[in-house]
Amino acid sequence: MATYVIGDLQGCFTPLLKLLEQIQYDDQNDTLWFAGDLINRGKECLQTLRFVSSLGEKSKVVLGNHDLHLLAVAHGFATLKRGDTLMNILQASDRDELMTWLRQQPLAHYDPDFNVLMTHAGVPPCWDIEDVLRYSHEVETVLRSEQLEEFLQVMYGNKPDTWSESLNGMDRLRAITNYLTRMRFCRADSKLDLKSKEGPESARQGYQPWFTFPNRLPQDTRVVFGHWAALEGITQTPNVHALDTGCVWGGALTALRLDDNQRFSTPCNIN
Repeated sequence: MATYVIGDLQGCFTPLLKLLEQIQYDDQNDTLWFAGDLINRGKECLQTLRFVSSLGEKSKVVLGNHDLHLLAVAHGFATLKRGDTLMNILQASDRDELMTWLRQQPLAHYDPDFNVLMTHAGVPPCWDIEDVLRYSHEVETVLRSEQLEEFLQVMYGNKPDTWSESLNGMDRLRAITNYLTRMRFCRADSKLDLKSKEGPESARQGYQPWFTFPNRLPQDTRVVFGHWAALEGITQTPNVHALDTGCVWGGALTALRLDDNQRFSTPCNIN
């Protein structure tokens, strides 16, 4: 019995099957966590989404920015971008069921037994575990409600870029979503830079990777996240585990076994 966290799949279903074979995945006893961005850019998005959604209670999923983009496109509030590979999902006979399942997934997951917090992009320095779960629940509630389309219509945007408890309405929901699904660089006060997307060396003056600042999490809490392929899985920060190792770009698909922090990776030869 083991629990594995797997980085961004982005529609790379064949590499996922190879990784599961490598870790000798036991579908009766093992649990799989997925750090968001299940789909997009890869060629096997429909198979990937069907597989993960079929796991039921044997998996934990958090939403990434690409997953939210799919919801926005499916509901008519965004258009496909160059490089998107979502059409097979949008044209699938079970599209509605898949979209319903996707909107039920959280933006954050915390397991007190492992003392592990998972989000797609990370945790801003100004939030503790209770903040992450409370704020993510605000967005999750809207995603599952009749306000879904109102939110998707205004979800895109880089402002507000600094957290304040006084934020309200859709600005507040957008800020929470950006912290949990798009963040890479920020300042010590948690002000976001959402334009810089390369490695840590590309940080603008005053900004650093979010995990390099002192934060409000207990020192022994492990944080697992995806989203930032340019890190190549390296944070050089204790208890902070980057799991997007760029499978869809020809890198690798990585799993972290929570029971002992052992990593497993399988090469992704993308043609």
